[in-house]
Amino acid sequence: MSSPITTINPATEEKIETYNLMSDQEVRDAIQACHTAFQDWRHVSLDDRAAKIKAIGKALRDNKEDFAQLMTREVGKLIGDSRDEIDLCAAICDFTAAQGPKELADEERDIPDGKGVVTYSPIGVIYGMQPWNFPCYQVIRYTVANLMAGNGVLLKHAANCTGSGLFLREVMEKAGLPKNLFTVLLIDHDQSDEVIANNLVRGVTLTGSDGAGRVVAQQAAKHLKKTVLELGSNDAYLVLDDADLDLAVETCVAGRLYNNGQTCVNAKRFIVTEANYDAFVERFTEKMKAMEMVDPSDAKSGLGPMARIDLRDDLAKQVEESVEKGARVLCGGEVPDRKGAYYPATVLVDVAPGQPAYDDELFGPVASVIRAKDDEDAMRIANDSRYGLGGGIFSKNTERARELASKYFDTGMVCINKYNLAIPNMPFGGVKDSGYGREHGGFGMKEFVNAKSLYMA
Repeated sequence: MSSPITTINPATEEKIETYNLMSDQEVRDAIQACHTAFQDWRHVSLDDRAAKIKAIGKALRDNKEDFAQLMTREVGKLIGDSRDEIDLCAAICDFTAAQGPKELADEERDIPDGKGVVTYSPIGVIYGMQPWNFPCYQVIRYTVANLMAGNGVLLKHAANCTGSGLFLREVMEKAGLPKNLFTVLLIDHDQSDEVIANNLVRGVTLTGSDGAGRVVAQQAAKHLKKTVLELGSNDAYLVLDDADLDLAVETCVAGRLYNNGQTCVNAKRFIVTEANYDAFVERFTEKMKAMEMVDPSDAKSGLGPMARIDLRDDLAKQVEESVEKGARVLCGGEVPDRKGAYYPATVLVDVAPGQPAYDDELFGPVASVIRAKDDEDAMRIANDSRYGLGGGIFSKNTERARELASKYFDTGMVCINKYNLAIPNMPFGGVKDSGYGREHGGFGMKEFVNAKSLYMA
């Protein structure tokens, strides 16, 4: 049996809570209980499922402050960002409740000598493994879509936000969701493989690194189970020749540092054409250098800690290796002498292939600035990545930017003259090593359903 889970406040390094892991038998019993709850839930009408999901949104709003404070204690999010996260999750519930019955309604189609019906049937228990950077949102976005579809849901949350997973279960049950339909598993990685193998589990979804995605996809493939993977990225934001430089600088700083720089769709690589490079670097570095490290529990702005000390140290090693291979630090770049998992806002230039700052995902407040000859070269560099989750383009010619985004940018989401995290009615997901499948926008409701054909005479 593995050691218990102890959650630690990354700002103060103080212990929060300790949780015992489940035994193998307790895990099997929990999966069975979720499956049993699913057997009833699958026959609940679409409208009644939607009403429960609407109630979950209300319960999230009713418990917003307690949940936000817990998330900030567990992972170091600025308290304002934690509150905003709950609002986003409630909005996802509202969208799902409003659109779900339409998205999942039977469709009639003309067929020779009769009528065809496409019906969307739930398939069973869906297992989700989720990270710590958005303790509520990462769970809500796959959970409510699958509940709307009629499935049961299992959650293995990141260990350092175990409390948030359990709190969310309480919120859902307060909202009237049947007990066990949303089940939190307190397990280790070996036990997780057994969950994937369990014959009552019909689908698997993961948000995490591309390395973790490969492992989970292989485990699921052994058992012929569908997966949805939302993996890492090093999203490129292009500052083209005709960009509004003031807007670009302001937006890129916010896009890089949102959630203390720990977001899969943070702006991470800044590809700037020669026409704007010197001015952008000067202004961007000035704003990053001015970003103060703050206590996340009461600060409205600034930079909070990273989620764990080991993650901070890994980031510092990536910066050191990039510098050893030719990158230069314009600000930040050193672990501060203070308590907590803090790392300063950092700007790297002379970033080139072969450096972690170019090739890999820097999951923290470090910006990689790359010089491009012109707009065409900027797009080439943006696509020179194994990742493809999000990205952005700054240009005053929005029609041209739209064409570049739709036809040439090899990524799942593109922001034009702005930075967005996620919007309930727009699909979310990536390509290449950033994974496959889509969430939000109605797409997630159909990832784990049986699109069943009925041929009517």
